[in-house]
Amino acid sequence: MARTDTPGSPPQTPRCPAPKHFLTLPDFTADELNRVVGRAGVLKEMWRQGQHYEPLKGRTLAMVFELSSTRTRVSFEVGMHQLGGHALNLSPNDSQLGRGEPVEDTARVLSEMVDAVMIRTFDHDKVERFAAAASVPVINGMTGRFHPCQLLADMQTLVEVRGEIAGTTVAFVGDGHNMCNSYVRAAGLFGFELRVATPRGHEPDQGILPAPNVELVENPADAVDGADLLVTDVWSSMGHEGEEADRRTAFDGYQVTPALMDKAKPDALFMHCLPAHRGEEISDDMLDDPRSVAWVEAGNRLHSQKALLEFLLVA
Repeated sequence: MARTDTPGSPPQTPRCPAPKHFLTLPDFTADELNRVVGRAGVLKEMWRQGQHYEPLKGRTLAMVFELSSTRTRVSFEVGMHQLGGHALNLSPNDSQLGRGEPVEDTARVLSEMVDAVMIRTFDHDKVERFAAAASVPVINGMTGRFHPCQLLADMQTLVEVRGEIAGTTVAFVGDGHNMCNSYVRAAGLFGFELRVATPRGHEPDQGILPAPNVELVENPADAVDGADLLVTDVWSSMGHEGEEADRRTAFDGYQVTPALMDKAKPDALFMHCLPAHRGEEISDDMLDDPRSVAWVEAGNRLHSQKALLEFLLVA
């Protein structure tokens, strides 16, 4: 291609198409989401067989963490390594974001140096502002409103263990926070029925309701009756500091136990995005119940993240 700049002038930056971001599930079509979930299973099998697959050689992912993380950091960092790339961890103490640099400025700078950015922060608006200014793909590693990456792993686990997503019935019991919001978004896109049981005042984000295939109930038993999958999350998430005692009172009766699981289908599964607070949202023995696939679900974060990175960065 001929140069369009004149000798001695600064080189012109070529125009690039707008990058594809993954901030919440509807950023992808239903077909794209199912492709990523299916691909995650393939990449997991390749990993089990010891196959080396490195399509991201020479690529770098910047990981911006304003909230602590175990599964998100490890899955993205190891995922980039396994795909041949490199992951760079940035905390507020490591970057100018912690000293007041506007997120738009940081997004523009990182876009000149890395191939993609994953950002984990409480304020969902910050992720949207970051993506609007970035010229590389931006991934929501979790905000106080949505956790779309976890849904990819959950759907991968459901396919892996049961072989089907569409047509299933999912019960979400507990706080209508970011995990619940993402399940609300997922129901219509993946074609499952969702029943959400929350106390009054703790329902999912009203900005995304009503939603296709979603029913709100108060009684956990009504939500779980005949379900294929039961999901919960902690009662006090990041951003709820100081509310723990009030929340334990509000969520009395919403603990997931083997007895509650018994109201679901005989082959129903239990998932929890972790970390779990045993004795609060789940009983002490729930993670060790034979119907729990929480450890498989956690491990699948690695493979679903690899599938997402491949989708966004490999033409």
